[in-house]
Formats: sequence, C-alpha cells, structure tokens
Amino acid sequence: MTDSDWRSRRWDATHQRIYRAAMELFAERGFERVNVGQIAAGGGVSVPTFYAHYPSKEHIVMQLPTTEQMVALLSTQPRELPLRDRLVGLASVWLALWGPEDRDDMLARWRIIASTPALRTRAAEFERTTAEMIAGALAGATDGPVRQSDVILVNAYMAAFTSALLNWADGHGERKIEEHVDEAFETLQEL
Repeated sequence: MTDSDWRSRRWDATHQRIYRAAMELFAERGFERVNVGQIAAGGGVSVPTFYAHYPSKEHIVMQLPTTEQMVALLSTQPRELPLRDRLVGLASVWLALWGPEDRDDMLARWRIIASTPALRTRAAEFERTTAEMIAGALAGATDGPVRQSDVILVNAYMAAFTSALLNWADGHGERKIEEHVDEAFETLQEL
C-alpha cells in the first residue's frame, strides 16, 4: 500500500466516522440540538478536523453534487431530446445510481431535512445551486448561452425533484422515490 493510499483510506474512515456520529446524534436529539463540538467528540476528532471534512453540520445531511457529476449526467442524455425529456432522464440516471444502502442513507438524510424548518429552506438554496450547475452544463453542451426559458425549466424541474424528495421523506419512504419523482414531473408536464 502506498502512502497516498493509506492517507486516502484514513481520510475516508475519519469522514465516515464523523458522518455516523452526526447521524446518530441527529436521530437522538434532533438536528437543531446538536452542535459541531458534539459531533466532533462523537466522531473522536477535533473541531478543526470536523471542518476539514465538512464545511458545516448542514453539509453532513445536505450534499451538493459536483459540477463534474452534473456534466456527466447531462452527457447521458441525447442532445436532440427536448430539454424536459433530458431533465427527466437525468433524474432517472441519478436515482439508478443509488443502491439499497444509498437509498436508506438518503432517506435518513431527507427525513432530517424534512423535519427541520431551517434545512427545508437550505434545501431550496442547494436546489438552485444544482440548477445553476445543470444550466452551466447545458451551456457547455450547446457551445452557447442558455436561453432564459431553459433556465426557468431547469429550476422548475429541480424544485419538483426537491419536492419529491421531501414528500418521500415525509412519507417515511413507504413509496419508492421514483414514484414521487414521476408524480412531480408529471405535474410539471401538465402545466
């Protein structure tokens, strides 16, 4: 094992330890009653180490995709498809990447988000940021500026996707996330 491999594994193990400690504390006490110091102590790390892994406690439950992920997802959709169809396809590809453990993890995260008013508000901010990433990926894919109507459409689909995630969490995952997303997107297509 190289020194780089060892460091990477150590980083990942610490990252997961902090995450698990935080999720346990959030489940026991509620998101708003837990502070970074408690999470760091639960994960067996210092507060500066916590911040080296997560910019804030919100980022434990709310993780933005990367621009690279959005570009890669968009590349899975044929350019000749109407934008609505491409956006529906993006969501399908994204959800298909979730294995059973990922689904359980996402449900736990979204249940915390759904039950915490401040996080529901932050979810809207993350949604807009993700929509900007998609719009940027569209601009790169078309080698030109993105039309305002396309930006509005991307934002509408991202809002529908977030709404579906919140409904899934509010329903404790009794129905599949795909059903919630399909319903949200069908509502948009009826407008």
